[in-house]
Amino acid sequence: MSEEQRIILIADVIEQKLRKEKELEFYLKELEELQRKIGWLRREVDLTNTIIDMIKTESVYDIKEQFLEKHSDKLLGKDNE
Repeated sequence: MSEEQRIILIADVIEQKLRKEKELEFYLKELEELQRKIGWLRREVDLTNTIIDMIKTESVYDIKEQFLEKHSDKLLGKDNE
């Protein structure tokens, strides 16, 4: 193998290495974005599961109803019976 052929082969290898490094960088950025999205989706699924569990166990209470019970004596227009 001549000296010129070796130089060409080394240049090809270096070029291929640089191409692969760029590709790796691209996929690492994509992975980071996907992990961020996965995190948000997990939070949403957890919230949905919490809501479903609350509905199943009937532990959901009506905030308006609770407020009215606590503050009914302070409401305007209340009958004085």
